[in-house]
Amino acid sequence: MTYADRLAAFVALGQRLTALLDPAQADELTELCIRARNNNPWFDAPNVRAALEGVAELLREEPLRQWAGRYRPEPQAPRLVGVVMAGNIPLVGFHDALCVLLSGHHLLAKLSSDDTLLMRWVLSELTRLEPRFADAVQLVERLNAADAFIATGSDNTARYFEYYFGKKPHIIRRNRTSLAILTGRETPHELGLLGADIFRYYGLGCRNVSKLYAPVGYSFPLLLDALQPWHHVLHHNRYQNNYDYNKSILLVNAVPHLDSGFLLLTESARLVSPISVLHYSTYTTEIDLVDQLTDVAAQTQCLVSGGGQYPGSFAFGRAQHPGLADYADGVDTMAFLADLS
Repeated sequence: MTYADRLAAFVALGQRLTALLDPAQADELTELCIRARNNNPWFDAPNVRAALEGVAELLREEPLRQWAGRYRPEPQAPRLVGVVMAGNIPLVGFHDALCVLLSGHHLLAKLSSDDTLLMRWVLSELTRLEPRFADAVQLVERLNAADAFIATGSDNTARYFEYYFGKKPHIIRRNRTSLAILTGRETPHELGLLGADIFRYYGLGCRNVSKLYAPVGYSFPLLLDALQPWHHVLHHNRYQNNYDYNKSILLVNAVPHLDSGFLLLTESARLVSPISVLHYSTYTTEIDLVDQLTDVAAQTQCLVSGGGQYPGSFAFGRAQHPGLADYADGVDTMAFLADLS
Protein backbone atom coordinates (compact mmCIF):
# COMPACT_ATOMS: atom_id res chain seq x y z
CA MET A 1 0.00 0.00 0.00
CA THR A 2 1.16 3.50 -0.74
CA TYR A 3 0.83 6.48 1.57
CA ALA A 4 -2.06 7.72 -0.60
CA ASP A 5 -3.85 4.37 -0.20
CA ARG A 6 -3.47 4.44 3.58
CA LEU A 7 -4.64 8.03 3.82
CA ALA A 8 -7.69 7.30 1.67
CA ALA A 9 -8.58 4.33 3.88
CA PHE A 10 -8.56 6.43 7.05
CA VAL A 11 -10.60 9.16 5.35
CA ALA A 12 -13.11 6.47 4.36
CA LEU A 13 -13.17 5.24 7.97
CA GLY A 14 -13.97 8.76 9.12
CA GLN A 15 -16.83 8.93 6.65
CA ARG A 16 -18.08 5.54 7.87
CA LEU A 17 -18.16 6.79 11.46
CA THR A 18 -19.88 10.01 10.42
CA ALA A 19 -22.56 7.97 8.67
CA LEU A 20 -22.92 5.72 11.73
CA LEU A 21 -23.61 8.79 13.88
CA ASP A 22 -26.41 9.93 11.56
CA PRO A 23 -29.87 9.49 13.17
CA ALA A 24 -30.80 7.31 10.21
CA GLN A 25 -28.33 4.72 11.51
CA ALA A 26 -29.72 4.79 15.05
CA ASP A 27 -30.32 1.03 15.22
CA GLU A 28 -26.73 0.11 14.33
CA LEU A 29 -25.28 2.69 16.70
CA THR A 30 -27.58 1.60 19.52
CA GLU A 31 -26.53 -2.03 19.09
CA LEU A 32 -22.84 -1.06 19.12
CA CYS A 33 -23.34 1.04 22.26
CA ILE A 34 -25.08 -1.85 24.03
CA ARG A 35 -22.24 -4.21 23.16
CA ALA A 36 -19.66 -1.66 24.32
CA ARG A 37 -21.40 -1.19 27.65
CA ASN A 38 -21.60 -4.95 28.13
CA ASN A 39 -17.83 -5.02 27.67
CA ASN A 40 -17.27 -2.08 30.06
CA PRO A 41 -20.11 -0.62 32.19
CA TRP A 42 -18.45 2.82 32.16
CA PHE A 43 -18.85 3.00 28.37
CA ASP A 44 -22.45 4.18 28.18
CA ALA A 45 -24.11 5.43 25.00
CA PRO A 46 -23.36 9.19 25.38
CA ASN A 47 -19.67 8.50 25.99
CA VAL A 48 -19.35 5.96 23.18
CA ARG A 49 -20.98 8.44 20.85
CA ALA A 50 -18.61 11.19 22.02
CA ALA A 51 -15.61 8.94 21.36
CA LEU A 52 -16.81 8.03 17.87
CA GLU A 53 -17.41 11.71 17.11
CA GLY A 54 -13.87 12.47 18.26
CA VAL A 55 -12.35 9.85 15.96
CA ALA A 56 -14.48 11.02 13.03
CA GLU A 57 -13.28 14.56 13.68
CA LEU A 58 -9.65 13.40 13.55
CA LEU A 59 -10.20 11.72 10.20
CA ARG A 60 -11.48 14.71 8.23
CA GLU A 61 -9.54 14.65 4.97
CA GLU A 62 -7.89 18.07 4.79
CA PRO A 63 -6.64 18.29 8.41
CA LEU A 64 -5.46 14.67 8.19
CA ARG A 65 -3.61 15.34 4.94
CA GLN A 66 -1.94 18.49 6.29
CA TRP A 67 -0.86 16.80 9.52
CA ALA A 68 0.49 13.64 7.91
CA GLY A 69 2.19 15.68 5.18
CA ARG A 70 4.70 17.02 7.71
CA TYR A 71 6.30 13.59 8.05
CA ARG A 72 8.11 11.16 5.80
CA PRO A 73 5.38 9.44 3.74
CA GLU A 74 7.05 6.03 3.48
CA PRO A 75 9.43 4.20 5.82
CA GLN A 76 12.61 2.77 4.36
CA ALA A 77 11.53 -0.54 5.87
CA PRO A 78 8.26 -1.16 7.71
CA ARG A 79 8.75 -2.13 11.34
CA LEU A 80 6.60 -4.13 13.72
CA VAL A 81 5.42 -1.62 16.32
CA GLY A 82 3.95 -3.08 19.49
CA VAL A 83 1.32 -0.87 21.10
CA VAL A 84 0.05 -1.51 24.62
CA MET A 85 -3.29 0.32 24.59
CA ALA A 86 -5.05 1.86 27.55
CA GLY A 87 -8.77 1.35 28.06
CA ASN A 88 -9.81 3.98 30.57
CA ILE A 89 -12.01 5.77 28.02
CA PRO A 90 -13.49 4.54 24.73
CA LEU A 91 -11.07 4.30 21.78
CA VAL A 92 -8.26 6.02 23.67
CA GLY A 93 -5.76 3.84 21.78
CA PHE A 94 -6.98 4.82 18.32
CA HIS A 95 -4.53 7.68 17.78
CA ASP A 96 -1.55 5.36 18.27
CA ALA A 97 -3.03 2.88 15.78
CA LEU A 98 -3.58 5.71 13.29
CA CYS A 99 0.01 6.92 13.66
CA VAL A 100 1.55 3.45 13.25
CA LEU A 101 -0.48 2.46 10.22
CA LEU A 102 -0.51 5.79 8.41
CA SER A 103 3.28 6.03 8.77
CA GLY A 104 3.60 2.73 6.91
CA HIS A 105 4.54 0.43 9.78
CA HIS A 106 2.78 -2.71 10.99
CA LEU A 107 0.68 -2.67 14.16
CA LEU A 108 0.94 -5.29 16.90
CA ALA A 109 -1.81 -4.18 19.28
CA LYS A 110 -2.32 -5.49 22.78
CA LEU A 111 -5.82 -4.28 23.56
CA SER A 112 -6.94 -3.36 27.03
CA SER A 113 -9.57 -5.71 28.43
CA ASP A 114 -11.56 -2.55 29.24
CA ASP A 115 -11.77 -1.48 25.59
CA THR A 116 -11.73 -4.66 23.55
CA LEU A 117 -15.07 -4.37 21.77
CA LEU A 118 -14.78 -0.88 20.32
CA MET A 119 -11.13 -1.11 19.26
CA ARG A 120 -11.75 -4.45 17.55
CA TRP A 121 -14.80 -3.00 15.81
CA VAL A 122 -13.00 0.10 14.52
CA LEU A 123 -9.97 -1.87 13.30
CA SER A 124 -12.22 -4.41 11.60
CA GLU A 125 -14.06 -1.58 9.84
CA LEU A 126 -10.72 -0.20 8.66
CA THR A 127 -9.69 -3.56 7.20
CA ARG A 128 -13.11 -4.00 5.62
CA LEU A 129 -12.70 -0.66 3.86
CA GLU A 130 -9.09 -1.43 2.91
CA PRO A 131 -8.48 -5.22 2.96
CA ARG A 132 -4.72 -4.76 2.49
CA PHE A 133 -4.54 -3.48 6.08
CA ALA A 134 -5.27 -7.05 7.20
CA ASP A 135 -1.57 -7.85 6.67
CA ALA A 136 -0.52 -4.83 8.75
CA VAL A 137 -2.75 -5.27 11.82
CA GLN A 138 -2.38 -8.01 14.41
CA LEU A 139 -4.16 -8.17 17.76
CA VAL A 140 -1.86 -10.06 20.10
CA GLU A 141 -1.35 -10.91 23.74
CA ARG A 142 2.45 -10.81 23.65
CA LEU A 143 4.64 -8.25 21.90
CA ASN A 144 7.90 -10.22 21.74
CA ALA A 145 8.17 -9.84 17.98
CA ALA A 146 7.97 -6.04 17.98
CA ASP A 147 10.86 -3.86 16.79
CA ALA A 148 9.62 -0.83 18.77
CA PHE A 149 7.04 -0.12 21.44
CA ILE A 150 4.43 2.43 22.44
CA ALA A 151 2.97 1.71 25.87
CA THR A 152 0.44 3.61 27.93
CA GLY A 153 -0.17 2.82 31.58
CA SER A 154 0.26 3.91 35.17
CA ASP A 155 3.45 4.92 36.95
CA ASN A 156 3.65 1.35 38.25
CA THR A 157 3.21 -0.33 34.87
CA ALA A 158 5.69 2.13 33.34
CA ARG A 159 8.45 0.55 35.42
CA TYR A 160 7.42 -2.84 34.07
CA PHE A 161 7.42 -1.47 30.51
CA GLU A 162 10.87 0.07 31.00
CA TYR A 163 12.23 -3.29 32.14
CA TYR A 164 10.84 -5.26 29.20
CA PHE A 165 10.91 -2.69 26.40
CA GLY A 166 13.81 -0.44 27.40
CA LYS A 167 16.37 -1.98 25.03
CA LYS A 168 14.37 -1.15 21.91
CA PRO A 169 13.00 2.19 20.64
CA HIS A 170 10.02 3.09 22.77
CA ILE A 171 7.54 5.64 24.02
CA ILE A 172 6.36 4.87 27.54
CA ARG A 173 3.60 6.99 29.03
CA ARG A 174 2.85 7.42 32.72
CA ASN A 175 0.09 8.90 34.88
CA ARG A 176 -0.96 12.37 33.87
CA THR A 177 -4.00 14.50 34.52
CA SER A 178 -5.44 17.81 33.37
CA LEU A 179 -5.93 21.13 35.11
CA ALA A 180 -8.24 24.12 34.80
CA ILE A 181 -7.30 27.74 35.44
CA LEU A 182 -9.94 30.08 36.84
CA THR A 183 -9.59 33.84 37.05
CA GLY A 184 -12.97 34.92 38.43
CA ARG A 185 -13.77 36.72 35.18
CA GLU A 186 -15.41 33.74 33.46
CA THR A 187 -19.04 33.99 32.38
CA PRO A 188 -21.60 31.43 33.57
CA HIS A 189 -21.63 30.06 30.01
CA GLU A 190 -17.85 29.52 30.06
CA LEU A 191 -18.04 27.83 33.45
CA GLY A 192 -20.75 25.55 32.11
CA LEU A 193 -18.48 24.48 29.26
CA LEU A 194 -15.92 23.37 31.84
CA GLY A 195 -18.37 20.63 32.82
CA ALA A 196 -17.45 18.61 29.73
CA ASP A 197 -13.79 18.70 30.74
CA ILE A 198 -14.64 17.44 34.21
CA PHE A 199 -17.46 14.95 33.64
CA ARG A 200 -17.10 13.53 30.12
CA TYR A 201 -16.17 9.83 30.45
CA TYR A 202 -16.98 10.24 34.16
CA GLY A 203 -13.57 11.79 34.77
CA LEU A 204 -11.66 8.62 33.88
CA GLY A 205 -9.40 10.10 31.19
CA CYS A 206 -6.03 11.79 31.49
CA ARG A 207 -7.54 14.78 29.68
CA ASN A 208 -10.28 15.11 32.30
CA VAL A 209 -9.82 18.05 34.64
CA SER A 210 -9.16 16.76 38.15
CA LYS A 211 -7.89 19.97 39.72
CA LEU A 212 -8.63 23.71 39.60
CA TYR A 213 -6.34 26.67 40.19
CA ALA A 214 -8.36 29.64 41.39
CA PRO A 215 -7.47 33.08 42.79
CA VAL A 216 -7.65 33.53 46.55
CA GLY A 217 -11.23 34.40 47.49
CA TYR A 218 -12.79 32.78 44.42
CA SER A 219 -16.55 32.16 44.73
CA PHE A 220 -16.89 28.45 44.07
CA PRO A 221 -20.70 28.36 44.39
CA LEU A 222 -20.84 30.23 41.06
CA LEU A 223 -18.93 27.37 39.45
CA LEU A 224 -21.03 24.66 41.06
CA ASP A 225 -24.22 26.36 39.90
CA ALA A 226 -22.90 26.46 36.32
CA LEU A 227 -22.09 22.73 36.46
CA GLN A 228 -25.63 21.70 37.46
CA PRO A 229 -26.56 20.48 33.93
CA TRP A 230 -24.15 17.59 34.54
CA HIS A 231 -26.09 16.26 37.54
CA HIS A 232 -27.17 13.28 35.40
CA VAL A 233 -23.76 11.65 35.97
CA LEU A 234 -25.21 10.54 39.31
CA HIS A 235 -27.60 8.27 37.39
CA HIS A 236 -24.69 5.92 36.69
CA ASN A 237 -24.57 3.50 39.59
CA ARG A 238 -20.76 3.27 39.60
CA TYR A 239 -20.40 7.05 39.67
CA GLN A 240 -22.96 7.31 42.47
CA ASN A 241 -21.14 4.63 44.46
CA ASN A 242 -17.94 6.64 44.16
CA TYR A 243 -19.73 9.84 45.14
CA ASP A 244 -21.33 8.24 48.21
CA TYR A 245 -18.06 6.67 49.30
CA ASN A 246 -15.94 9.79 48.85
CA LYS A 247 -18.54 11.96 50.55
CA SER A 248 -18.51 9.66 53.59
CA ILE A 249 -14.69 9.81 53.73
CA LEU A 250 -14.71 13.60 53.70
CA LEU A 251 -17.41 13.74 56.37
CA VAL A 252 -15.81 11.15 58.66
CA ASN A 253 -12.45 12.91 58.45
CA ALA A 254 -14.05 16.36 58.85
CA VAL A 255 -12.41 17.61 55.65
CA PRO A 256 -13.85 20.99 54.58
CA HIS A 257 -15.56 20.66 51.22
CA LEU A 258 -18.40 21.88 49.02
CA ASP A 259 -21.04 19.44 47.82
CA SER A 260 -23.16 20.08 44.72
CA GLY A 261 -25.12 16.86 45.19
CA PHE A 262 -23.03 15.05 42.56
CA LEU A 263 -19.57 16.66 42.82
CA LEU A 264 -17.35 17.16 45.86
CA LEU A 265 -14.94 20.10 45.82
CA THR A 266 -12.08 20.24 48.31
CA GLU A 267 -8.76 22.03 48.66
CA SER A 268 -5.79 19.72 48.16
CA ALA A 269 -2.21 19.83 46.93
CA ARG A 270 -2.76 16.56 45.07
CA LEU A 271 -3.32 16.67 41.32
CA VAL A 272 -5.30 13.47 40.78
CA SER A 273 -8.70 13.33 42.43
CA PRO A 274 -11.01 10.34 42.90
CA ILE A 275 -14.08 9.97 40.71
CA SER A 276 -16.74 12.51 41.81
CA VAL A 277 -14.14 14.69 43.59
CA LEU A 278 -12.48 17.84 42.26
CA HIS A 279 -9.41 19.30 43.97
CA TYR A 280 -8.40 22.94 43.96
CA SER A 281 -5.50 25.15 44.96
CA THR A 282 -5.42 28.93 45.14
CA TYR A 283 -2.92 31.46 43.80
CA THR A 284 -2.22 35.06 44.74
CA THR A 285 -0.61 36.47 41.60
CA GLU A 286 0.00 35.37 38.03
CA ILE A 287 3.63 34.69 38.91
CA ASP A 288 2.47 32.45 41.75
CA LEU A 289 0.19 30.60 39.31
CA VAL A 290 3.01 30.11 36.80
CA ASP A 291 5.27 28.78 39.55
CA GLN A 292 2.65 26.28 40.71
CA LEU A 293 1.94 25.06 37.18
CA THR A 294 5.65 24.75 36.43
CA ASP A 295 6.08 22.51 39.47
CA VAL A 296 3.51 20.04 38.12
CA ALA A 297 4.22 20.32 34.39
CA ALA A 298 5.63 16.80 34.17
CA GLN A 299 2.35 15.37 35.53
CA THR A 300 0.07 17.55 33.40
CA GLN A 301 -1.57 16.29 30.22
CA CYS A 302 -3.32 19.53 29.29
CA LEU A 303 -4.52 22.86 30.66
CA VAL A 304 -7.89 24.53 30.06
CA SER A 305 -8.91 28.12 30.65
CA GLY A 306 -11.76 30.43 29.70
CA GLY A 307 -11.55 30.94 25.94
CA GLY A 308 -8.12 29.28 25.97
CA GLN A 309 -6.65 32.62 27.04
CA TYR A 310 -3.92 31.15 29.21
CA PRO A 311 -0.87 30.39 27.03
CA GLY A 312 -0.77 26.78 25.87
CA SER A 313 -4.26 25.97 27.15
CA PHE A 314 -7.43 24.67 25.53
CA ALA A 315 -10.69 26.58 25.81
CA PHE A 316 -13.16 25.27 28.39
CA GLY A 317 -15.05 22.35 26.90
CA ARG A 318 -12.27 21.36 24.49
CA ALA A 319 -10.02 19.15 26.63
CA GLN A 320 -11.58 15.99 25.19
CA HIS A 321 -11.17 17.22 21.60
CA PRO A 322 -7.42 16.97 20.97
CA GLY A 323 -6.18 17.64 17.48
CA LEU A 324 -4.02 15.26 15.50
CA ALA A 325 -0.85 16.96 16.72
CA ASP A 326 -1.89 17.08 20.40
CA TYR A 327 0.25 14.10 21.28
CA ALA A 328 -0.11 12.35 24.62
CA ASP A 329 2.56 13.49 27.09
CA GLY A 330 3.78 15.95 24.44
CA VAL A 331 5.82 13.26 22.64
CA ASP A 332 5.54 13.42 18.83
CA THR A 333 4.49 9.87 17.96
CA MET A 334 4.80 10.37 14.21
CA ALA A 335 8.36 11.72 14.51
CA PHE A 336 9.25 8.71 16.66
CA LEU A 337 7.88 6.36 14.00
CA ALA A 338 9.66 8.20 11.19
CA ASP A 339 12.98 7.81 13.03
CA LEU A 340 12.56 4.03 13.18
CA SER A 341 13.68 3.82 9.56
